[in-house]
Amino acid sequence: MDIFYSIVGFFATGGIFMYPILIVFAFGLAIAIERYVTLTRVTHKNQSVWDTIQPLLKKGEFDKARELTSKDSSTIAQVLSMGLAMQGAVRRREDIEIAMEESMMEIVPQLEKRTPYVAMASNIATLLGLLGTIMGLIQAFTAVANANPAEKADLLSASISVAMNTTAFGLMVAIPLLVTHTVLTSKTGQIVDSLEMATVKVLNVISTKARRQVEA
Repeated sequence: MDIFYSIVGFFATGGIFMYPILIVFAFGLAIAIERYVTLTRVTHKNQSVWDTIQPLLKKGEFDKARELTSKDSSTIAQVLSMGLAMQGAVRRREDIEIAMEESMMEIVPQLEKRTPYVAMASNIATLLGLLGTIMGLIQAFTAVANANPAEKADLLSASISVAMNTTAFGLMVAIPLLVTHTVLTSKTGQIVDSLEMATVKVLNVISTKARRQVEA
């Protein structure tokens, strides 16, 4: 309970800039949670779809794989669907590769959307903390200018201590948001890498099957 009162007291003595920092934290946290849940769901769904599609591709059952991907909404299914549809029409590796790259260009921005706002919230929290401290110091020196000389040192010390609360709170918000942004960026990168790996494997399987058909 003492910790709770200490936190409340710390927040209350920080001044008006504590509230915008808190709003920025809520904004960044909401986006971070939404992005983390979405990216985690995409990762699990992609893995599930790939585990189903890969055996069909190895067996050369492209029609079944094409049917499954066309009915699925996962990101990996969207990419592979474009490639498999092209494979059924032209069978040229270059055309299939271009089709899947085009699909990737549409999907990657969807995976990355809103994630930069988490980093932006971190930067804004830091700047608001510094701004609050500067404004607090200005007010402190203005008040001390007209104070009793004997009280100036104590009054200035107390005012500076209060003013520094906004910087501390801004950093307390900014650091977790910055770490979260790094985690989200890493998860997005892993998904993109897995999609690129899947496209390369599909292209290799299609090329191998086509070459065997020509040789036969």
